[in-house]
Amino acid sequence: MMEYKGYHAAIKYDPDGEAFHGIVVGARDVIMFEATSVEDLKKEFRFSIDDYIASCEEKGERPDEPFSGDISLSVSPDLHRAAAVAASAQGKSLNDWIAETVEIAASDTMITNQ
Repeated sequence: MMEYKGYHAAIKYDPDGEAFHGIVVGARDVIMFEATSVEDLKKEFRFSIDDYIASCEEKGERPDEPFSGDISLSVSPDLHRAAAVAASAQGKSLNDWIAETVEIAASDTMITNQ
């Protein structure tokens, strides 16, 4: 993953074309970029984000902003209790425990999808 101005991009390498392909994740608009070197990939990512923001401003539209970090979550009472017990057993707040659990799952997913 790459990060710039709060936007994140997933990167894949195409060995046949010998190029890196990036796509901004979590945005409503499709923002893609590519390059043949890591240095150029970083430049293209930054350019794509800056261009996206400028384009939105020109159109009088609000750019899709990065995620706030707040998640509203509804689960069954039994799962709520089980999560609270697991958090307490690890000496953590429920919020910290959920954040850590989501981070681990997201990291596993990113590793698997690369």
